[in-house]
Amino acid sequence: MTTGTSAATTVVPARAAWSSVIRAGGTLTITDLHGNQAVDFLAYDAHDPSVRYSAPDTIQAQGNIFLTAGSVLMSNEHTPLMTVVSDDVGRHDTVGGACSKESNTLRYGHHTWSQHACVDNFLARGARHGLGKRDLVSNINWYMNVPVEKDGTLGIVDGLSAPGLALTLRAARDVLVLVSNCPQINNPCNGFEPTAVRMSVGTAE
Repeated sequence: MTTGTSAATTVVPARAAWSSVIRAGGTLTITDLHGNQAVDFLAYDAHDPSVRYSAPDTIQAQGNIFLTAGSVLMSNEHTPLMTVVSDDVGRHDTVGGACSKESNTLRYGHHTWSQHACVDNFLARGARHGLGKRDLVSNINWYMNVPVEKDGTLGIVDGLSAPGLALTLRAARDVLVLVSNCPQINNPCNGFEPTAVRMSVGTAE
């Protein structure tokens, strides 16, 4: 990686996992290459992973369950981890969670048990960094459209994204990021056909 506008770029295939340490002041740009692809996301203090993204702290701090430009990802110590500095989409999910073999089976039937899921991706990638199942918390779903109905129920519907739309986060400290490029094929979060996304990591200017 170099300073300025250049970045280290990786295309993450459909259904795959990815991780990286984003240094303090550095950026991560996530690009939805083909449109309507959910990107499940977790963040940890790179030097103390017991300090990690907290959905309740993030929602409380901004008074909104949706994320967009200006949103600050807060830790379980109510300290900033990353800030969304730009966003082409306008709304991202904090409450839909990550798909798992168990949730797939409950929602879609026992025939889905063998399907790959985001929890599998998080566990496999997290293991490379010394993280286990107890380290998984409620995650962010970039690009996923989860409206809240008047009666309080949640829906998972067609996404708001389109090919080439991107968002950029800036790290407030050294942050370990885990990503699952969601493999879900049983609901519209990926348009029933998971596709690749691009990750671009830039250093502090």
